[in-house]
Amino acid sequence: MSRTYKATGINLKTQALGESDKIVTILTREFGLIRAVAPGSRKHNSSLGGRSGMFVVNELLIAKGRSLDKITQAQTLKTYPGLAKDLGKLAASQYLAEIVLCEALSEQPQEELYDLFNEHLHRLEGVSSVNPSGVLAHLAHGVFHLLALAGLTPQVQICCLSQRSLKPDFTDPNWQVGFSIPAGGTVSLEARERLRKQESMRAQEYRSTGAQEQGEINDQYPMRNAPSAMPNAQTIVVHRQEIPVISCHLSAMELTLLQHLSQPEIMQIDGARDHDWLSVEQILRQYAQYQLGRPIRSATLIDSYFAANHDATV
Repeated sequence: MSRTYKATGINLKTQALGESDKIVTILTREFGLIRAVAPGSRKHNSSLGGRSGMFVVNELLIAKGRSLDKITQAQTLKTYPGLAKDLGKLAASQYLAEIVLCEALSEQPQEELYDLFNEHLHRLEGVSSVNPSGVLAHLAHGVFHLLALAGLTPQVQICCLSQRSLKPDFTDPNWQVGFSIPAGGTVSLEARERLRKQESMRAQEYRSTGAQEQGEINDQYPMRNAPSAMPNAQTIVVHRQEIPVISCHLSAMELTLLQHLSQPEIMQIDGARDHDWLSVEQILRQYAQYQLGRPIRSATLIDSYFAANHDATV
């Protein structure tokens, strides 16, 4: 007989199976990520129909199977109806769900991830529908916290090169700081320029020293035919600090918003506009895709929604 087990989980993904079933990917507190069949859930009169929908939290009784487990009972504990009523909120929720699917482990408790994901869905659902930037702000907040839980947080408080704290300068309208995805966060443009000059000077010194030493060797040991390696020649090893590639430039406001995302609650920043939050989301999107090694497909829905919303308000 198949063993059964209980779990509390939220549905992250569904796909059709056969004529009337679904395969549901569920994030559970007790066992992490599981995939189970919801038999007959695509039938009109199925008790599992609504319980197998996206972002429904259920208390489950699941039978262990050879290839796929099977949901035998489900009691709904919570739903997020406000997400389905707003395209922006729904796209943002699916966006966060994709990140959770990448981070979640199977056959291991995932209580922190489960609680964090549910908390950010609750916050998204509560965002006012007349405030599009609120969806972006809460989406960026959720992405940042999910990355932090996985130990993948971008460095935004200090420069990755100099390790000095970065403070946005609002008195200079042209003030900028670099953001390097490969380096893992913010980079002071002044520190990067100093490093570039230092490396250039070292390269010139090395070429000059190397040419001089080679000339002395040639004077002492004239080469008649093809050059041969000197048995006692010294090898000069030069340690270079890699100059980070700047992926984009951040304004004072964009850096301020990024730095505030580490707070437990999203904060209202005076002067922040829709395009500032959109820039922050796109920076985090590129960083998350680099760290996770896969594209976030739901991001295209975010782009479409906010492009349409922008056109409607212009």
